[in-house]
Amino acid sequence: QVLLVESGGGLVQAGASLRLSCTFSGRTFSGYAMSWFRQAPGKEREFVAATTWNTYYADFVKGRFTISRDNAKNTVSLQMSSLKPEDTAVYYCAARPWEGAGVYTRPSSYDYWGQGTQVTVSS
Repeated sequence: QVLLVESGGGLVQAGASLRLSCTFSGRTFSGYAMSWFRQAPGKEREFVAATTWNTYYADFVKGRFTISRDNAKNTVSLQMSSLKPEDTAVYYCAARPWEGAGVYTRPSSYDYWGQGTQVTVSS
């Protein structure tokens, strides 16, 4: 069973930076596609970024967020910069087995989820 634990959320001002981390355990990390999603109050959960052998981003975070993975430490991180109030949400780490092809951006494509970490950006 895969276990995902996020950390690093908090309250920051607009324009600031924040780094989220997700620790993976229970299976071989390198065999999983890892993604970050977010969910704001009253809105659906949305794709933010993914990493397999490559990285993929939602258009609204391109140039501001960077996803990275460390297969030696079983972690995936999301470095967020130039944060905006509209980035306020609960951020979730997600994992699914990866067969070597494809990018998965829908929440229903993922098998495992972390508990979420709150990011609040004040104006």
